[in-house]
Amino acid sequence: MNSKFARISLVAATLALMLSSTLVQAQAVDAEAAKSLARQNNCFKCHSVEKDKDGPAYKKVAEKFKGKPDAEARLITHVTSGEKAKFPDGHEEEHKIVKTSPPKDMAQIKNLVDWILSQ
Repeated sequence: MNSKFARISLVAATLALMLSSTLVQAQAVDAEAAKSLARQNNCFKCHSVEKDKDGPAYKKVAEKFKGKPDAEARLITHVTSGEKAKFPDGHEEEHKIVKTSPPKDMAQIKNLVDWILSQ
């Protein structure tokens, strides 16, 4: 019986740790740094938080990906790979690759993506 209790306790502790880690990550978004990076990369030329422009509003992006386990990875790929983006008139262009300083700073990119998903 002690062995069963120990396993249950271990599972409960693991779940608690995972939940607290998720909460810390959710709180760790630096909105000002994300907006600054977006401004430096001219993201607001095609996107805004509330309204669609040539690109979808960030609120719409967050809604589209809400609850999807691969949302963060999917958006990181989108802003770092230059994959095609479809415009309202139907044409496609390569999405601009977000540049950071220092180059390819994944913490900055992750923060930007997490900020977009938090809208």
